[in-house]
Amino acid sequence: MANEQRTEEEQRRLIANRRHFSFRLNLFFFCTFLLFSVLIVQLAILQFVRGPELQAERTKSGSRTVQIPPIRGNIYDATGKPIAYSVSTQSLYFTMERSIKEAEARRIAEQLHEVFRTYGDPNELISVEQIIERMDIHFRQNTIYTPRLIKYNLTKQEIAYFSENREKFPNISIVEDTIRHYDKDTVAVQLVGYLKNFDSAVTSAATKDFYEKKKQSNDPTLHYLNDEDVGMDGIELMYQDVLRGRNGVKIYPVNSLDEIIGEPVITKPQKGSDLYLTIHRDVQLATEQAILDHLEYLRNAPPSSGDRAEYARAGYAVAMEVDTGKVVAMASMPDYDPNVWMGGQISPSNYEATKAYHKNGAISQAYMDWGSQEEANKHPSSLVPLGSTQKPLTVLIGLAEGLITPRTVYYDTGVFQFGREGHRVSVRNAERNAYGRLTPSLAIQKSSNTFMAEMIGNALYLRDGKKGVEIWDNWVKQFGLGVLTGSGLPGESKGVIDYFHEAEKGSPQSALIYASFGQQGRYTALQLAQYAATLANRGKRMKPQFVERIVDADGRTVATFEPEVLNTIDLPDEYWDVVIDGMRSNVRGFDGFPYDFRRKTGTSEQQTSAGIVENAVFIAFAPADKPKLAVAVVVPEGGYGARGAAPIARKIFDAYDYYIGLTGTPKRNVHVPQKPAADEGRPGGGTAQDVTPPKPAAGRTDGARTDGRNGTPAGGNGSAARDAGTEAGGAQNGAVEGGTGDAAGLGGGAEPAGTETGGGAGNADESDAPGGTGGGGAGGPNADEGARSGDAGNSGGNSGGGAGRPGGAPAEPPQAT
Repeated sequence: MANEQRTEEEQRRLIANRRHFSFRLNLFFFCTFLLFSVLIVQLAILQFVRGPELQAERTKSGSRTVQIPPIRGNIYDATGKPIAYSVSTQSLYFTMERSIKEAEARRIAEQLHEVFRTYGDPNELISVEQIIERMDIHFRQNTIYTPRLIKYNLTKQEIAYFSENREKFPNISIVEDTIRHYDKDTVAVQLVGYLKNFDSAVTSAATKDFYEKKKQSNDPTLHYLNDEDVGMDGIELMYQDVLRGRNGVKIYPVNSLDEIIGEPVITKPQKGSDLYLTIHRDVQLATEQAILDHLEYLRNAPPSSGDRAEYARAGYAVAMEVDTGKVVAMASMPDYDPNVWMGGQISPSNYEATKAYHKNGAISQAYMDWGSQEEANKHPSSLVPLGSTQKPLTVLIGLAEGLITPRTVYYDTGVFQFGREGHRVSVRNAERNAYGRLTPSLAIQKSSNTFMAEMIGNALYLRDGKKGVEIWDNWVKQFGLGVLTGSGLPGESKGVIDYFHEAEKGSPQSALIYASFGQQGRYTALQLAQYAATLANRGKRMKPQFVERIVDADGRTVATFEPEVLNTIDLPDEYWDVVIDGMRSNVRGFDGFPYDFRRKTGTSEQQTSAGIVENAVFIAFAPADKPKLAVAVVVPEGGYGARGAAPIARKIFDAYDYYIGLTGTPKRNVHVPQKPAADEGRPGGGTAQDVTPPKPAAGRTDGARTDGRNGTPAGGNGSAARDAGTEAGGAQNGAVEGGTGDAAGLGGGAEPAGTETGGGAGNADESDAPGGTGGGGAGGPNADEGARSGDAGNSGGNSGGGAGRPGGAPAEPPQAT
């Protein structure tokens, strides 16, 4: 019975379990059905109810903007010859995608490196690491859609390979780009400046503030790209906004996932405007060459000549039109080839080789590379004291302050003493000269230190005491000394004023006395040129002008620059007459100059760690009756101004007269009877003098730019005469500036391509020794003529030398329209 009861109980439990299982199974199926029903309903809602809405949201377009860099404007000289210009080239860009990880980027970089190594210029090979850095895979410098510049200036073989293998490089594009080129003759390179990449410029101390402001622009056409080349110095920096132009833009439509969903809308970039400078290329090159030639001469002159200046390694010159303020030449020599910055970058070796020449010593403080700081301390910078070139201004101050009159008479004993008893300081004239009876005008002409010191410097102190230093400062600044010239050039120096320091550490008396003869302020060549022009203008200080006009991409002149008077010093004409008359005298190097001119030489003494050095300084303007051109020349450690600087100025005046004309008519337009192809020469072996100034040679080498040309006195080799006439290659005098060498030098070879004859024989000049041999013929298509047509001197000079070097000027850049 019990067994039957257990069996029934088990059956009931089994039935119950089955019922529970069936319930649970039905519940599971029900829940599953319910869940799927909900999902189906939701899908139906998404598809049929919200589908159009979601589709619209997905395809809703935003945009991404990518800048296209503009083509930079060109820089031309005053005659329309290109000095800095942009040339088309093909560049390779890489576009980053989010899917590209570091390993993939390295694989692409290795492929690119292999292509560059196989088909590219071996001198421009870039490493895998450099390629990866430029790809910017971590977006440190670029957004995702900004193309990254990998390599510019692709070879034809590289372009062909990438064009044929597009499928291997889907993220690579070849874009027409531009590269900045500069005149191979290195025309006014420090004035023109150079370019660097924007990412370097924005971190450079000299340009950081300027370019940081550019980064803040919200205008996409003015947004700077990191790989873009921008101005770093000179005109390139000063007129950056004008030269740059405006970006083009590519506007890509993108969806909410930042995916491109259509073709871009492209706005083309706007080319930058062109600048036409006041610099005249031929006058500029003649100025540069004159400095190099004379530096070479000074370093190699015989000690017995008195001209030897073995540390004269740099020279600075500025030629400024008196009536307009236009600067037609500005040279800071030696210079360098700014094409080393091609592509906005420079190699370490090129930087080391050129860094001493990057700064414009004609407007700022520049030092030569002397190898060590200890050695550099023994030599002056480009800022030197005025020396005796101060004296015209000193006399004007004396007249204006009533310390002297035009008819004041002073008896110069050769020495003036000042200071307390037992501590007397003596001021003496150069070479201990005593000039006797002097008027103010004659004191300038004789360059009397004692007149300036006693009659003006000391007299101003005795009358006004310490206040006299402030009076002095006010006067010199009106002439542009100790203040900016107004040129606007970046990096321009105000000069270094020493008289306030001397007044504090020494005495106001010594400050004014030393300042009176040019030993209490150090200034730039541009300041000296402006000062000379102000004297010539009788008190009108003109703003130095470097740009004549701006022309836009359509050829329209959008800006011109008129003469601008910065300030006027109003003094009686009689005072100006006294000063300008005092600047009347001949000076070495100006023999035979066809115009009456005014000048002042200066030999400024400067203390260095090695002792006192003498700097050559010279200012002049011509013609005297109607001044057109003012010239200033500074040669640190060049010795006497008459020897170390004046001969350079003469060549600048000659070049200006030849190409532009001191009286308004260029000498090259004046008919001059032609000489025979081989002139007969003067007694002593010299050639007949050519009235035209030397022209610069085409395609000069970098070595020539740094080392200058041969040209040593008394039997040495004469320099090549640059394109001296169309018929005969000229020769420079073998003697010292028309001096008395013991024998004539060798005639220099005529160098410009196209000249037909050999160089003339050297000139013994005042010597009975025979003339030197004729120089080599010119290079170029008529080189064979050089062998046949060198001329012989009249007293035993040998006939012309061998054929010139084959010519080969570089391809001409595009001319201005």
